[in-house]
Amino acid sequence: MRPPLRPARPPRPVLTRPADVPRRRLGSPEGRIALLHAIAHIEFNAIDLAFDMAARFASEINSLGLNSLAFLRDWFGVGGDEARHFGLIARRLSELGATYGDFPAHNGLWEAAENTSENLLARVVVAPLILEARGLDVTPGMIARLRSAGDYQSAAVLEVIYEEEISHVACGKRWFHAICNAQSLEPAATFHALQAEYFTGALKPPFNHEARERAGLSRELYDPI
Repeated sequence: MRPPLRPARPPRPVLTRPADVPRRRLGSPEGRIALLHAIAHIEFNAIDLAFDMAARFASEINSLGLNSLAFLRDWFGVGGDEARHFGLIARRLSELGATYGDFPAHNGLWEAAENTSENLLARVVVAPLILEARGLDVTPGMIARLRSAGDYQSAAVLEVIYEEEISHVACGKRWFHAICNAQSLEPAATFHALQAEYFTGALKPPFNHEARERAGLSRELYDPI
């Protein structure tokens, strides 16, 4: 039995269009709070994404002759990390006088989960290999901007998250290649085909090649064709 298409959600934050989410100008305390709130929302969704991956697709992993126990262990571990990340951001928000739910947020991450709910490889491509890998590209810049604004505590929280997200992308890459091998699929061609079908948007540089290489992502998977 598969999990529900949508997980339980708290009454706040209010979900709205991406254009209606507050802009994140880091020159003011309010702007830094808005940025941290947006990151908290990403981490909140990432918890559900990891556990949904485990619950929704473990039986398919088993049917491919792969180790479903290892699959469950990996994604439960990722989910635990994401929960800890959310706690770090929530505590930092509290120190700044804010709470998760104080700002509207968008539902783009979970819409991506819904769009890939029937396709294991598409979920692996979109969630860890596109969306989380994009986090590796943008987080160092956010850390630098927070430091420039004198918010070293928030920067330190993002540094912890950044390092651990590399291992999450590596987990996605490992399972992507294992599933491709089990189905005799060529990884790069499969990645680009699923990206074109299931991801609304382009893979936009600049890429953090160093972090992506640490996660095991080869450039043929994400450089423009």
